[in-house]
Parts: sequence; structure tokens; C-alpha cells
Amino acid sequence: MIKYFSFSTFALLALGLAFFDSSHSNNSEAKKRSPEKIFNELCSSCHGASVQTFVDRRWKHGNTRPELIATITNGWADTGMPSFGQALKKKEIEGMADFILKNIGNMGKFDVTKVTHPRPGETFTSEGMKFQIERVADGLESPWGMAFLPGGDMLITDRNGKMYRRNTSGTLQPMTGVPAVLAEGQGGLLDVELHPQFAQNNTIYLSFSKAKTVDGKILTTTAVVRARLDGASLQDQKEIFEALPYLSTRHHYGSRLEFGRDGYLYISVGDRGQHFPALQSPQLLSNHGGKIHRVKDDGSIPADNPFVGQAGKMESIFSYGHRNAQGMAMHPVTGEIWTHEHGPRGGDEINISRKGLNFGWPLISYGINYDGTILTPKTADAGLEQPLHYWVPSIGPSGMTFVKGDRYPAWKGDILLGSLRFQYLSRCVFKDGKFQKEEILLQKIGRVRNVEMSPDGYIYVATEQPGMINRIVPVVVN
Repeated sequence: MIKYFSFSTFALLALGLAFFDSSHSNNSEAKKRSPEKIFNELCSSCHGASVQTFVDRRWKHGNTRPELIATITNGWADTGMPSFGQALKKKEIEGMADFILKNIGNMGKFDVTKVTHPRPGETFTSEGMKFQIERVADGLESPWGMAFLPGGDMLITDRNGKMYRRNTSGTLQPMTGVPAVLAEGQGGLLDVELHPQFAQNNTIYLSFSKAKTVDGKILTTTAVVRARLDGASLQDQKEIFEALPYLSTRHHYGSRLEFGRDGYLYISVGDRGQHFPALQSPQLLSNHGGKIHRVKDDGSIPADNPFVGQAGKMESIFSYGHRNAQGMAMHPVTGEIWTHEHGPRGGDEINISRKGLNFGWPLISYGINYDGTILTPKTADAGLEQPLHYWVPSIGPSGMTFVKGDRYPAWKGDILLGSLRFQYLSRCVFKDGKFQKEEILLQKIGRVRNVEMSPDGYIYVATEQPGMINRIVPVVVN
């Protein structure tokens, strides 16, 4: 680990020295270089173009002007911050410090403590429409998955291991026959998905953290079962997917489920924290971690999966190099499977999962380690896919749906997803597959865990802290 961080620090320092050489080879060019340009060239890949990641910072080494100048000049090798005392002139360093101090003000837009909690009956204004929220379920802990049944009932999974059937009058009925889960860390009872022919076969799918004991130690993994829904009971349960290997960590299970237009089930599995240089689990095709998988409805492998028949490779893999995808939705027009995934400190991403492609984690990233050290000096490399959009700082995305139907005409075709960290609903606008803009909605509604559209065209938002589900209702303006 020390060797890895040292290499990363050296790489960034080399970048700084390269800049030093080029700037001193052309003094007139150096004089024209503004603090903003220097920051964008040398620092923005870790700290954001407007110093956004300082929203995370606890200012270990201080944030006064003299302290910032000292940090830029001397660096802090213990946290991977290179020194630029040799690469930049004194006035350039002072200008950088002033630029950082000026842009610390940008943190305000990420501060949710000043926002009033949204309330049912309150009218909210979005671009092109007004809406209210209606409470449809509360008293939950961490509602993770939602699925809508013919007739209007809703299935709700709670990460604590409980599952409910909500009827049209709003009553939550506890369900039986739910698989045993280990609800520790980020694990528990996670997503729920209906079979495409549910009306004929009453089949549903559940993802969860499965545990087993090996040599006295409890290990866990991501697993998926299918079962037949009978009222408020699950019958004929069968496991169709088990991610290998089992690990002692309790995070990054992934676990989103989505049936594609091809009739196959797509399953996200997180890296389980196994991204260290010696292992780089998401880059190894011999395990399930850090991948999007594609299986038939019975768990068998489609013949056209990209690694079928290749020795030592998991045949369920569809795409790889993912960190922890907790959002997945099929595009209503193209049928492609869109995902989003958590970055480390910065670098949350939106991607389109495509057959056999490598999305780069942890070889490339727009984020850094949680302790501020450099994860990788690269944000791009040959053969590795770039995200359609990324966030710095991390918003902690979870849940994802495309807006369909006619109830929300101003949002039609847009993506809605939740922010766990900043507690808002995000509307992301794309055009021809390219990100255009983001609108922040329902600030401080709670940690948004999931967003789904019901068959009758309403949007449902599930939150934890507080654990509840709200429906978004458009307001008709006369």
C-alpha cells in the first residue's frame, strides 16, 4: 500500500515538474498563466475545477492563507499531496491560495443544513412544472427496493431484512418466506424486481447479502433468489445467483436488479472494497466483484455473454471495472442498461453497461481516497470507458429511473436518481447520450435510497432517515 501511494505521489510530482520545465522554457507564457488555469491543470483532477472536494475537507493542515501557501509549497507526503515549491513561482503559489479561498464559497450549494425539510402538501417548482409530494408509507428503516404489482399494490424491501406488501388503501402487510440476510454494514435485504411475465407466473426476484461461516468467521456475498408471490408470502424460493468469493467485508454489495428488453436479468455486484493494487478485483474476470452480470430468468447463462467458454472467467459477466453500482434502469427508447455507481471521494459516475467493456475502476477514477491520498493519477486510459457524467464531490447516488409517460411532460426522458449524501432528488438531463444539466429537487427530504415509476405513471421516492416513501404528484396550473 505504501509503495502504491508513493508511486501515485511521485507521478503527480512528476506532472508538476513537467509543468515547471515547460513554464520556464517560455517565461512569457508562464506570466500569462492565471491561478485558475494553474489549478485546473495541476489540481482539478483531485479537487474539482471549482475546489468542490473541499466540501469534504476537515482542513487537517489549516485553511488560512499562510497555511494554504505552506501546503502548496511543501506538500504533505503522508496524505499524497505533492509539493509545488519547485514547480511554481512564489506569486503563482500565492495566487493559488487566493483562488482556493475564494472558491471555498462554492461549498454553500452543497450545504443541506440550511434547507427546510419538504412537507406533503407543499408546492415545489421545477423547470417547466410544479408538483407536490404525498406520503404513501412511513415507519420504515431503510426502504431499498420497490416493485409495483398489477392492481396497484406495491412490494417494499427494507434493508433490515423485512419485506412488505402495501395495498391500495395504504396498509403495510409484513411478508413471510423472505430469505435470511445479514443486515450489517451496507448489507441486508436489498432490491426487488418482477419477472417480465409476472402477470402469468407471479415470479419475483430479490437481491440480498448472504452469509456463511468459514473457520469460525462470518463471510458474506451478494445473492439473488427467485420466488413465487402468494399474497403476502414467498413460495418455491430458489437461489439463481451467488457472487464469488465470499468476503469478510460488509460493504459494496451493489445489488440492483433490472430486466432488459432482451428478457435477461442484469445484476450489479460491488467490488466489496477489493480494489487494492495487488488484487484489483473489478479488473479480474475470475471473480464476480465489481461487475454487471447478465443471466437468464432461471440463472443460467446466455450463450452470447462476452466471456462464455473462456477458461477462468465468470460467464455471467456482462461488463466490468465497476466500483459499486446502486442504480440501474433500462432506457425506454434504446433498451440499453444505464447504471450509476459510487466513486470514492469524488468520481460517482453514470454509465451505459455494454457487452464486454471495461469501465476502468480502479485503474482510472475522477475521485481520490477518503483520506485524501491519490488513488490513481489517471482519469482516462486506452481501452477503458469514460463515464457519461461524473460528480465531484460525491453525491452518493442510489436508485435510478427514466421518466416515462405523460404525467411529467417537462421531465420526460430524463433520469431521476437519489443523493444519499446531500439528501436530494437529482434530475439529470441528457441529449443524444450526452449530459446537459442537473436540477436538484426536494432538498433535505432524507437520504434518497430509491426512485421508481409505477405502471400508472407516478414517481415514487424512497428515503431513509426518515424511512418513508413519497409519491410526486404534478400540480395542474389553471
